[in-house]
Amino acid sequence: MVAVIAVLVALAIKTWVLQAFSIPSESMEPTLQIGDRVVVLKFDYWWSEPERNQLIVFDNLDPQPGDPAQIIKRIVAVAGDSIDSADGTLIVNGQHVDETFLSPGTTTDRVTPQVVPEGHVFVMGDNRANSKDSRFIGAVPVESIVGHARFIAWPLSRLSRL
Repeated sequence: MVAVIAVLVALAIKTWVLQAFSIPSESMEPTLQIGDRVVVLKFDYWWSEPERNQLIVFDNLDPQPGDPAQIIKRIVAVAGDSIDSADGTLIVNGQHVDETFLSPGTTTDRVTPQVVPEGHVFVMGDNRANSKDSRFIGAVPVESIVGHARFIAWPLSRLSRL
């Protein structure tokens, strides 16, 4: 009986509370490295809206053979924001964005000028040259967000908040 309760509690936690997510690619470097395990809180958006700069895990909207079912990226714009790029930098609502988390020399390009639709967020990987993100798959529907990545849990040498 105790084992059954333990399994049910574990399933409930994984379904509604938190999930470990393994980083499968270099698309979020330098913030996240291949093999890092992050803890994703699934309930963060029950009471609040996603915000710029948050790292989110969402269902892959355009899976190709071999692609992961879920992806992690950074929110760079939310519903109603206008987004563009110029001179290698991201522009949100007419303002150049200072993205200190990017590696030195990283440029942002190939952003089609647009307004993020209601109920969506625009996401990008921190490794802009190696990221399949909203520049290619479009804005991400909020309902496809699995959760908010809050900290790196593994390896222990990289334990930190995100």
